Amino acid sequence: MIITYHGGHFIKIAHGDTVIGVNPFGKGSSRKPVRFGARIGLVSMNHPDMNGVENLSFGDKAPFVVRGPGEYEVGGVVVSGFLSPKPVGEKKLLNTIYAVELEGIRLCFLGALASSELSSELIEGIGEVDILFIPVSDKELIAPADAEKLTLALEAKLVIPLAWDDGGEKQLKIFLKEAGEEKLAQIDKLTLKKKDLEGKEGDVVLLEPLAHA
Repeated sequence: MIITYHGGHFIKIAHGDTVIGVNPFGKGSSRKPVRFGARIGLVSMNHPDMNGVENLSFGDKAPFVVRGPGEYEVGGVVVSGFLSPKPVGEKKLLNTIYAVELEGIRLCFLGALASSELSSELIEGIGEVDILFIPVSDKELIAPADAEKLTLALEAKLVIPLAWDDGGEKQLKIFLKEAGEEKLAQIDKLTLKKKDLEGKEGDVVLLEPLAHA
């Protein structure tokens, strides 16, 4: 499995022929569009920075798109969507949390989470988390200290902070300090197998946002 970060909440997951695009930049976003072919597209919130699934079609590839809560299975990939406990911003946009099971690895994408108060039922529904993608920003989302508490509550093996690359560097530093990872270096991609998760307990991986011309 190869994980790359395009900035914002936008993540690309690739495993063999299976590619998943999560919260891609859309029309109207201030960020430059990124296009690649994906098998599955996940949209946590109907916002231009997160809903550009049209950019996940390339050549003869068009994604199966998930835009909200529910249970889905596509080509052996199991996706579970859960409504966040609190809407986001003045427009009260709804946010969906996704848990994705791929090749025995369970990924959790919190999207634009605006509250760290997750119910026990929601945490149980999300289930065991191998890799947690969590927002660390100053834009109406959860505070960095709450983000660290949430990683502990979900008992994630690996944690990847998102949404810090547009003015949220201070919040990222706070989060890394809370996690005891102040001197963590950025890497351009994360390549791993299920066995690589053994012995991990909340380890933070800092992905460098890919630059696009």
